Amino acid sequence: MSDYQELKDLALSCGFSHVGDLDADTIQVRPEVRESCAENKCQSYNKNWVCPPACGTLEECSQKIHQYKKGLILQTTGQLEDSMDFEGMMELAENHGKHMDRFSDEIRKRFPHALILGDGQCKRCKVCTYPDAPCRFPDKKSSAMEAMGMVVSQVCADNHIPYYYGPGTLTYVGCVLIE
Repeated sequence: MSDYQELKDLALSCGFSHVGDLDADTIQVRPEVRESCAENKCQSYNKNWVCPPACGTLEECSQKIHQYKKGLILQTTGQLEDSMDFEGMMELAENHGKHMDRFSDEIRKRFPHALILGDGQCKRCKVCTYPDAPCRFPDKKSSAMEAMGMVVSQVCADNHIPYYYGPGTLTYVGCVLIE
């Protein structure tokens, strides 16, 4: 059993705004989330090792997730100037990605087999090698929670951590499963 307070402190030191406990038994993978991925709104479907279909079937994703029991929910929340503050949204997304990368590098030193899930496609490489060559950094890649079939707001609610922090805010969410 890990010292979760120490891990939460580590996550906060990596820049996250909020960190909460994650019970893997609360995670449900849903076909409708995966179907949404297939609509390719993010332009990553079938173009990245960590996005569908390359990340595995929904059943395979569920098996990956449920081999763990516990972990942490990781959030980066920021204030936007208004609902059309696209620059603020992109800056917040970039900051969340940096927090995820820092935390991932640290947590993998302690838990090499941790399952780290972010908020979008892996951005470790400028251009993904999929499908022509193996992943350049298989030990550093991370899928999105949505790619695994999760409804992010539901995962937060089921684990008693807010997803919405008030008007004018935006929250990016990731998680790590370690035990």
